[in-house]
Amino acid sequence: MSHSDAITRVSLKRITPDVSAAMGALHGAAVSAARDAKIEPELLELLRIRASQINGCAFCLDMHTKDARAQGETEQRIYALSAWRETPFFTERERAALALTEAVTLVHDGRVPDAVYAEAAEVFEEEQIAALIWAATVINAYNRIAIAQRMAPGAYEPKQKTN
Repeated sequence: MSHSDAITRVSLKRITPDVSAAMGALHGAAVSAARDAKIEPELLELLRIRASQINGCAFCLDMHTKDARAQGETEQRIYALSAWRETPFFTERERAALALTEAVTLVHDGRVPDAVYAEAAEVFEEEQIAALIWAATVINAYNRIAIAQRMAPGAYEPKQKTN
C-alpha cells in the first residue's frame, strides 16, 4: 500500500474530545512546571526535537524545529542534534537534559540508568529534573498520537518569540 493509498485514520480529538482535552491539560501543566522550575524554553525545544527524532515523528519534528528556530535556535545545532554527543555545540546542562530525554524515550532499552540520572542531578535541581521528565513524557505521548494518526507535517507555523 502506497502512502497515497493509506486508509483514513481516526481523529482522536473528534472521537475522544475529553481525553484529548486531558492531554492538552497535561501538556499545559508540564509547560507550567518547566517555566516555574526555570527550564529555558529553548532547552525544552531541543528535548522535544530529540525525542521526536528517536521516535520518527515527522509532524512533531516539523513543529518543534520551527518553534526552536523562532526562539533563536541555530540551524547548526538543530542539524547536529541527532549526533549531539559528537559535537561541541551543546552545554553540559543541555547534554544532561538530552541524555535524560533519550533514556526516558528509550526506557525499554534498560530503564533510566543511574549514571544518566546522576548526571542530570549534577546540573539540575529536583524541580527541574521533574519538569524535564514530564516534558519528555508528554512529547513521547504526542509523538505516538501524531504517528498513529499519520498527522502530516508541513503546515505548522510557529508563534513568534515574545520578549
